[in-house]
Amino acid sequence: MRLIGVDVGGTFTDLVFTNSETRQTLVHKVATTPEDPSTGVMTGIDELCRNGEIDPRTIDHVYHSTTIATNALLEYKGARTGLITSDGYRDILHIGRHQRPQHYSIMQEIPWQDRPLVRRRFRKTVRERLVPPYGDVLTPLDEEGVRAIARDFRKQGVEAIAICFLFSYLNPAHEDRAREIVSEEYPEAFVTTSSSVSPQFREFERFTTAAMNAFIGPKVRYYVDQLHNRLREGGLQADLRIMRSNGGIATPGQVVSIPVLTLLSGPAAGVIGGAWSGSLSDRHNLITFDVGGTSADIGVVKDGTLGEASARDTWIAGYPVMVPMIDIHTIGAGGGSIAHIDPGGAFRVGPHSAGSRPGPAAYGRGGTEPTVTDANVLLGRLDSANFLGGAMDLDLGASRQVIDKLADQLGLEPVEAAEGVITVLNANMANAIRSRTVQKGIDPRDFALVAFGGAGPLHGAEVAAMLSIPQVIVPPHPGITSAVGMLTTELKYDTIKTAFQISNALDLERIAADFDEMEHQIHQSFAEDGVERSQITFARFLDLRYVGQGYELRIPLDGDGSVSVAVDAALHRFHRRHEDEYGHAFPDTPIELVNLRSIGTAPTPQIDRPRVPQGGSLEQARVKVDRTVFRVGDTLSDHETSFYRRDRLPPGTPVSGPAVILQIDSTTVVPPGWTAEADPSGNLILTSGEGR
Repeated sequence: MRLIGVDVGGTFTDLVFTNSETRQTLVHKVATTPEDPSTGVMTGIDELCRNGEIDPRTIDHVYHSTTIATNALLEYKGARTGLITSDGYRDILHIGRHQRPQHYSIMQEIPWQDRPLVRRRFRKTVRERLVPPYGDVLTPLDEEGVRAIARDFRKQGVEAIAICFLFSYLNPAHEDRAREIVSEEYPEAFVTTSSSVSPQFREFERFTTAAMNAFIGPKVRYYVDQLHNRLREGGLQADLRIMRSNGGIATPGQVVSIPVLTLLSGPAAGVIGGAWSGSLSDRHNLITFDVGGTSADIGVVKDGTLGEASARDTWIAGYPVMVPMIDIHTIGAGGGSIAHIDPGGAFRVGPHSAGSRPGPAAYGRGGTEPTVTDANVLLGRLDSANFLGGAMDLDLGASRQVIDKLADQLGLEPVEAAEGVITVLNANMANAIRSRTVQKGIDPRDFALVAFGGAGPLHGAEVAAMLSIPQVIVPPHPGITSAVGMLTTELKYDTIKTAFQISNALDLERIAADFDEMEHQIHQSFAEDGVERSQITFARFLDLRYVGQGYELRIPLDGDGSVSVAVDAALHRFHRRHEDEYGHAFPDTPIELVNLRSIGTAPTPQIDRPRVPQGGSLEQARVKVDRTVFRVGDTLSDHETSFYRRDRLPPGTPVSGPAVILQIDSTTVVPPGWTAEADPSGNLILTSGEGR
């Protein structure tokens, strides 16, 4: 089986090829083409096949993570979108809830008001009403009203339409019928319903998620069609699969119908790749640390299990999103992050980035702003002659020039300014990790940090030291770990159903029937992929909270035994989980069942364990000895530093810092006081002096 994984980042597009028969693995990087990412994807595939003498026609599968949906939202460049909703609820998307991003600021930006996904003139209402608890029809749908709105939207050039009715999560009939009518009147429009995207309670979040799906829909549909056509034009007949935010892959058709499921496509692949890399060294408590050119993505893996974001934590570009997502925290910190003095006189690094074009000054593409990459070049931590395996020369003079300007602004020596850039960036990333660990009752000292992405291994050890994390794992191919992650996951589909019940009056027959119905839907999705029923594995969950609480915790439902026994065990498990999460529990308080969830997975062809280069000796691996700058305690000084080729490092032989370890897709920095060792699994293990 021949597989290619492609991850499009802000600066580089990363590719990995694997042949399961020969266990051959090839990696490649090309510059991302922001104007049309599919151009960079095809350039990368063409070059990878040419370099590896691979016939494109022999590729079986292409797995791809995309940033199209995310960028459309972040840049506010989606489609002209219309909304059809229930009478009296035209402004739900504007009003939101009483919570605000900053509770006490009168000058804050409210994203859904300042950057509305649907402008008010394109928000229309019709007469209809469903009522709880079962979604019975109180007022029939005004079908002629829907038809008139669809015609009006067509005249006004609305490209995408979201249909959102009250209580449609209980009964989608009105939304489904409205969709049929709109498709009859305006077949070219991208049409979505809230019940097909997020069939659960909380109107504001459900409506916003559906509006977001419509807002990004046409752009995602165009990109997927464009990529599919380019693959065929390039001679590939491979099946295309696209990474979703839940950590599974799906067919292009599934992604085009619900593109909002790809908002964390790339970061999700990174967390999965980091978890796979940690498992190679038998480490299962991990903090994944994916640092690219524009952002740093942080995830937590506990006992080998990926965390899933809760409804209260899931925000993209300031908008609430209610779809299944791996719990990932992203900040604007990467190799291209620009160092600057803000209007208040504070020294900042990021969130703005130089991107891939022009990129850092060191790239020689016209960049004029001081970036993290330029600081690393000036400090000697990046070898200008061995960047990307020697495929790209770094311009030390250009880096020095932009850092000199920054140093003049700060009143520092250039080396001090460069080290300051690194320290500020590392502190930003350490604080982000604290927000996902310490602030949630997790001790990061009990975890290993998996550092990857083009810049993760450059900063991993110093960030770990700030958090007293004793060990850093650098995967075999750190710069393309997200691309590798796509080759280690499965087909995955989720369903959810809101089903309010109280623990002292549970309708167990209804719960069992609802799960059967949900899993029938998942079977249908897998059937479209040609997956046999025998290959599908299901996991069930309950969203539970104490009566009167506003948010819930997700508790697994054991698959063995009766529903009665499984639910009872989940209720007891909820008390323990609540105490772990919040420090207290109320065993005598009734528990409210809010949602039922079912997740179906099916295996896909995956990458094998990497072949581990046996290396020779440290002397054979050493490329050169040079001077690099590190701060040890309060002292900033030059250090004699050995540079090594990673593929020549002998497994089991420690490398004492300071050292720099080079490979084609990333550079690993081993600071003074740290030791690196090539692990028999293929990972590089960095250990602090305190951790040994």
